[in-house]
Amino acid sequence: MSFDYGQRHRHELDAASKIAKVFGVAEHRVVKIDLRQFGGSALTAAGIAVPKDRDEKQMAAGDIPITYVPARNTVFLALALAWAETIGAFDLYVGVNCVDYSGYPDCRPEFLRAFEATANLATRVGVEGTGHFRIRAPLLHMTKEQIICRGLALGVDYGLTHSCYDPTPEGLACGRCDSCRLRLDAFSRVGIPDPVRYVL
Repeated sequence: MSFDYGQRHRHELDAASKIAKVFGVAEHRVVKIDLRQFGGSALTAAGIAVPKDRDEKQMAAGDIPITYVPARNTVFLALALAWAETIGAFDLYVGVNCVDYSGYPDCRPEFLRAFEATANLATRVGVEGTGHFRIRAPLLHMTKEQIICRGLALGVDYGLTHSCYDPTPEGLACGRCDSCRLRLDAFSRVGIPDPVRYVL
């Protein structure tokens, strides 16, 4: 499940679609919602600039960055929960990570535990005791380098992926936003070039 939530660009959604096809995913559902109506994030509001050229010390300062989209993962997980309950699935996988310097409050283990508890309180199967929902976050405690290596071991073509917060209209990664810098640094530490095309 991917989300067209009013983000600045569709390149990440296009990448998700390509990857789903490569791996033969039975159904890749793109859910459309519009978080732009609330604003408050550089990823959804045109008038807020995406931070560029920050070093790891600045990213690790502990402040929640302006690229945080208010309640995004709560909304995403709630919609995934609705689909899961409908089709009888009990494991919800989410690709959040709390090791890098994002500082997003909805990427923390305590949030995922709280959402899992909510999922089992707020659903028919939870109340009737016919199932138990589990939130699975396999990347949660992995470093970016570990994530890259695990993906390579699983056959991920990172040339199909997209991480940039502020790409060009053609989809070239900026190389300067927090996401690009963390990604480039991780590929460098792994010792292989990042196959994604960058402006720089």
